[in-house]
Amino acid sequence: MSYCPMCSRWDADSDLRIIELPHSYVIFNRDQYFPGYTLLFVKEHATELFHLDLNVRTALMEELSFVAQALYATYRPDKINYELLGNMVPHIHWHIVPRFSTDSLWPRPIWAESHEELHLSPDEYRQRIEAIRSALL
Repeated sequence: MSYCPMCSRWDADSDLRIIELPHSYVIFNRDQYFPGYTLLFVKEHATELFHLDLNVRTALMEELSFVAQALYATYRPDKINYELLGNMVPHIHWHIVPRFSTDSLWPRPIWAESHEELHLSPDEYRQRIEAIRSALL
């Protein structure tokens, strides 16, 4: 296997860690243009859902729902978007994005047009991550 940036992301972005779950890692996306934008990725390197054991696939859907529910409780969006692509980073990972009818790309996908990344201060990242963690309890 060639280098996979997702396989090292838990360590590389340790300041953005939200929670480690049985089959996945969850981190806050550094670009917060869409508030609450979070990533969930499988611990073992796999590129397709069908590569995973049925029990792991089922558990991943529960983990994904668990995180989405916490994001919903924290941000109260109009909708949660779930993106599972893998064309650029072939490692199973979901982009979980709270969406609001007031955001600049509503109702289009977040990829519809480029935007300048929005980076937060270290304290803002910590506060938002802690809010999500609190909702996960």
